[in-house]
Amino acid sequence: MTTTYDCDVLVVGGGIVGLSTAYALTQASPGTRVVVLEKESGPARHQTGRNSGVIHSGIYYRPGSLKARFAVRGAAEMVEFCARHGIAHEVTGKLIVATERAELPRLHALVQRGREHGIPVRELGPAQIAEYEPEVRGLAAIHVGTTGVCDYAAVAARLAELSGAEVRYGAEVVRIDRRPALGVAVRTADGTVLRARALVNCAGLHCDRVALLAGDDPGVRIVPFRGEYYELARPGLVKGLVYPVPDPAFPFLGVHLTRGVDGSVHVGPNAVPAAAREGYDWRTVRPRELAGTLAWPGTWRIARRHWRYGAGELHRSLSKHAFTDAVRRLLPAVEAADLRPTPAGVRAQAVLRDGTLVDDFLIREAPRTIHVLNAPSPAATASLPIGREIADRVRPLLTT
Repeated sequence: MTTTYDCDVLVVGGGIVGLSTAYALTQASPGTRVVVLEKESGPARHQTGRNSGVIHSGIYYRPGSLKARFAVRGAAEMVEFCARHGIAHEVTGKLIVATERAELPRLHALVQRGREHGIPVRELGPAQIAEYEPEVRGLAAIHVGTTGVCDYAAVAARLAELSGAEVRYGAEVVRIDRRPALGVAVRTADGTVLRARALVNCAGLHCDRVALLAGDDPGVRIVPFRGEYYELARPGLVKGLVYPVPDPAFPFLGVHLTRGVDGSVHVGPNAVPAAAREGYDWRTVRPRELAGTLAWPGTWRIARRHWRYGAGELHRSLSKHAFTDAVRRLLPAVEAADLRPTPAGVRAQAVLRDGTLVDDFLIREAPRTIHVLNAPSPAATASLPIGREIADRVRPLLTT
């Protein structure tokens, strides 16, 4: 039987990871026909375009993990990519600040981890903190020199152009028919059917649903966490990037201060459960998606295990004064009137059945298919190496 293919590879998802994958495939194997299917009317409408724009150094991540390897490498590559293509960016460095004595051992551990990764790290006392950030207060801090900021939406758009892939917007995938001996057929919401030799699932907030459409049990479910931001009315209070010492028990970095490429300063995010995959505010509730989240055993196990942390995040979401108090730990001069609401983001957090929050990037292979099942922050930073990794896994599927 002869099968006619519309392309070699179908990529589901037009965020920065999907578009980086398309770019990597065509760069490594010119002539590879790639079609990207994106349900929105343009690229980078969700996690890629709704984050703080930070180019992460990789200092937080466990040595040997995909996050560590790809973030350290990806940070340098992202800066070089932005410079080469005229995309707004800046290598600012950042401060990670300890405000309590209990945080000092964790801060020292980050120094050691940074040195393991080959990241330039400088230890600071209170007076030296003021040299970088006059309004920031802390017991000690570290300065991480390779951190920066950029416009990730512009990066995604440029990757789409450079890849030479056909990017179809408004193309929501509703059905997948996979025949291991032949390939993959996908139907979109408008009835279009496309056939390919292989499929890559980079659907972000919907990646587990796409895996199920393909007939694969992802073993995880995406539990959406909304990250709410404010913008600082007095941006002059902050010169660069200021972070608290993270708690290693959670994948979230805590409320931090980020001066973007446009000069504005974002404050946040917190992390509260969302009632929809794209639940960017409290009013957005999608009963079927919420029911799916609540039906997953891991959701309830997270709630039991981390209810105190979650209660604090909810309190800061509902009370601007509580949020302001959290910011004052780092920036005592801030007032509630300085914080102006700005658009939120939603983190696509993969959760195992036992309630474990998947900590690393998660890429799984199936017949004719690659699923990217966990790619929250620092995936934008690491997107170029992630794209190459996925492309390396896809290419053998094109010869069978």
